[in-house]
Formats: sequence, C-alpha cells, structure tokens
Amino acid sequence: MQRKNYSLKHSRSAMAMIMAIMVIVIIGTIMALSLAMTAQTSKQTTKLYLYEQSVLLAQAATEYALLQIADIQQNSSNACTPATFNFTQDTIYDINISIEYIYTAGVCTDQFATVQTPEQNGSALIDVAVSVTDSTVTSEPIRYFQRTLQKL
Repeated sequence: MQRKNYSLKHSRSAMAMIMAIMVIVIIGTIMALSLAMTAQTSKQTTKLYLYEQSVLLAQAATEYALLQIADIQQNSSNACTPATFNFTQDTIYDINISIEYIYTAGVCTDQFATVQTPEQNGSALIDVAVSVTDSTVTSEPIRYFQRTLQKL
C-alpha cells in the first residue's frame, strides 16, 4: 500500500511541473504577440500621422500658391509665366508647387493648356507634391500629390 501512495505523490508533482511549464509557455507566447502588436501599432500610427500632416501641408501650399499668383499678377507685367516653388518645413517635409496657367490665345503669349470651354479661360492648374524626406522618421517613403484647378 505504501508503494501506491508513493507513486501517486510523485505523479502529482510531475503533473504540476508539466502544468507550470505549459502556463509559462502560454504566458510567454501572449507576451511576444503583444510586443509585436505594440511595435506594429506604433509604426502605423506614425505613418498615419505623417500622411495626415502631408494632406494638411498640401492644402496650405495650395493657398500659398494662390497668394503668390495674386502677388505675381499685381506686380508683374507678364502674369502668365509658370511658377515653381520648392521649400522644406522642419527638414521633414519637402513641398514642391508647380503652377500652370490656362488662357485663350491673346491674353498670354504662351498657351500652357488647351481651353475646351469658355469657363476654363483664366484658370490656374496647381500641382502640389509633399514628401517625407527624413529617413530617420519613417522607413517607408510617404508622398502625397494634389492637383487643383483654381479660377483666377
């Protein structure tokens, strides 16, 4: 009888040891998955933030281009020359603005785009490209392009 008791006692200890090892393995797996998810979430958050900033900077750059168009038309004799503006903000974003004018022949010496309807006469085609140039901020390139047609 004593031998049965002795073997059951060691059997319970072995079973408890196996259960403890299984619990440690399960907790380790959960911790590894949560760490991977945290790293991925922070990367996506950074990417989304930079993209949304690029969208807002593109809108601001379009308004800046309209301000420059108004200044060029007021202070220049030839207001039809295309303009290009390049500037960086905080050394993270690179912003490129390109402006082309749409007029019928006679108003300007050069015709940059074909006027299809009379409503298109006297417009400006503004292309804004915003890109993240700093590789320490993000590993993947982020670029946002916006094209607007503004009536002058």
